[in-house]
Parts: sequence; structure tokens; C-alpha cells
Amino acid sequence: MHGPIMTPFLRNETDKNLYHHAFALVEKFKTRSANYDENAIFPVENMNDLKQSGLTNITIPTRYGGQEVSLYQFLLIQETIAQGDAATALSVGWHNGTMMQLRDTKKWEQSVFEQISRESVSNHILINTAATERATGSPARGGKPETTATRKGNSWVISGRKTFTSLAPVLDYIIITASIDGEDHLGEFLLPRSTLGIGFEQTWNSLGMRGTRSDDLILKNVIVPEDALVATKEPGHGTSPQGWLLHIPACYLGVAIAARNEAIDFAKKYKPNSLNHPISDVPEVRRKVAELDLELMKARHFMYRIAELWDQQPELRPQLGAELAAVKTIATNAAVHVVDISMRIVGGQSLDKSLPFEQYYRDVRAGLHNPPSDDITLMILAKRAFGK
Repeated sequence: MHGPIMTPFLRNETDKNLYHHAFALVEKFKTRSANYDENAIFPVENMNDLKQSGLTNITIPTRYGGQEVSLYQFLLIQETIAQGDAATALSVGWHNGTMMQLRDTKKWEQSVFEQISRESVSNHILINTAATERATGSPARGGKPETTATRKGNSWVISGRKTFTSLAPVLDYIIITASIDGEDHLGEFLLPRSTLGIGFEQTWNSLGMRGTRSDDLILKNVIVPEDALVATKEPGHGTSPQGWLLHIPACYLGVAIAARNEAIDFAKKYKPNSLNHPISDVPEVRRKVAELDLELMKARHFMYRIAELWDQQPELRPQLGAELAAVKTIATNAAVHVVDISMRIVGGQSLDKSLPFEQYYRDVRAGLHNPPSDDITLMILAKRAFGK
């Protein structure tokens, strides 16, 4: 650990234990990260380590065998794992975040949620939602799914195609959104991966976050029982504030912290022959380090404060939509800026693939395209300011 930047966010012994549990995996994840990235391989070994460490059960209720961590603690773990490998952190964040959302909203029948929770604890199953489609873009923009669900007797027949299905190679269950034939509302369906007609096309060849393997999900006349419909919602209606989505900015701040730490290490060791001391003594380098620490402090204090409000005052949650969106925008843009400054400290060597900076650069930019995008955040804030 480089300097005290992590210390202020460990409030108690529980936080410390969770942090150290996650941090114990960071160096191992770092050694594998470049290979996963270069070859766009899903980090199966990392995910197995997380399963064995119990870090895929952190948001599951204690009554079902999980750890039932708070949002604050979830973000602490996300930020830490991302310092080892960003794609691993973002991937497990979708699973843990989905379980947190289901835990907090109680929108499923409890018997179904209990089954999935207990399977996650005993069998280490992984789950994620597949909602994005090429024609509609992000669900946050209100597009109606082209994936369809048609009732046939006591079953549903589902067909369609989903994009950005993170964890595609290892998912055990997929929650998909579909337009219900003949009805106005949309359905959310819980599908076991093994269901006939479910397949994946290896379309993921991205600039950053290559290891998430966010491939296309293909649904071809998938027949599931009536009770596969686990929730419904009205098309075009906004959702209530979703605290669990802060796992996204937490992940990218973890990447930024890793870049900051690597830059400081480099500056302490690098001594060009034009100097009689390492570049860590150069005033401009020290100014840049101070600048990136300011960026991290602002973003991280804001994120963790909003998480504390979410945890400690549940009655405020319906009013926190703008703050949650603002955290994402501020944190991801700060992370991009911190990686940029870190690379400026290191100089031209930061472009070399023998160092991790160019991967940090590519990975951190993916945060700009995770929901909500900056323009949606600004729209939310403007609407609130003008009372509309």
C-alpha cells in the first residue's frame, strides 16, 4: 500500500477484515491480468478464487448463508479487487450487485430468491441480467426490448438477442428482459443457462475490459415454465434509485488507485542520467502526484458518503437518484483523469505493454460507457434544478 490513501475509508474492524480479505487476492490477480486482457479471456481462475474466498456471497442475506454486507462495504471490496484486475472486479460486481438489488427491493417471490441465494452459497452459482440490445441501446434510455416472450399454454416461448452479457462464459442463471406478446408491460425472466435454445456468440472484442467477455446472448425459441416470469415493469418508466450500481464507479476508482500506486513506485525508482536523484524529487512530478490524489479524494469521499447515506437512512433512498448518478459521473471521469496524470508522470514508458498503464488507460475508459452515461446524469440534475 502506497501512502495513507486507503486508510480513511476503513471505519471499523468489519471493514478492515473485508478489505484485507479482498486485498489478499490483489497481487495474484495482477500477475494474471495482462494475459486475460491481451487474449480477451474470462478470468476463470480469479473467479474461482473469489468463490473459494466467499466473495461471491457477500451481498446475500445472512439467513441464507451469505454475509449481507452494506453498500459501503460492497464498494470497498469492489475498489480493492479492481486494483488487481478490473475485469474481474466489474464481472463479480454484476453478480453481487444483482443479488443486492434483489435482496433490497424484494421484487421476487421470496422462495425464488431464497433458492438462488442458497445455490450461490452452496454451489457458487453466478447470475447477471441481460437487458441491453443493439437496437435499443442501454435500458436506461427507455427503449422497448425486441426480445419477445409469448405465452403458450403453461409455458413461455422467448426469442431475441442481448448484447453486453458480462460473465457470459460462466453464468449459471440469466435474468432477461422481454416484451410480453399482447401486453403493455415488460417481463423479467429467470433462465437457467442449461435451458434448450440458449446460446452465446463470441462477439466481445473491445478496447478495454476485455476479460469481462460481455458476449451476445442468443435466445432461440426458449421454452420455460410459467413461473420463469419473476417480475414485470411498465415500458419507459424510470426505475427507483439503484444504490448497487455504485459498484461501477468503485471499480474504476480501483483502477485509478492502481495507476496512482504504480506511478509513485516508478517515480521512486526511476533515475535518468540527467539527474542525480529519482524523479520523485522533481517538483513537477510531486505536483502531479498531489493533483491525482486530490482527484481521488474528492471522488472517493463523495462516493462513500452517498453509500453511507444509503445504508444508514433508508428513508432517503427515493431521493438519492441524482446523487447516485452524480457519483458515477464524477468518479469515472476522475478515474480517467488520474490514469492520464499517472501516465504523464511515467512518460513515454507508460505506453509500453511491459507496464500496466496502457491497460489501465483502456480499461478505465469503459467506465464512461457504463450506466448512467454523463449526459443522462446532467439531464437528471437539470430536471431536478428546474422542478420537472
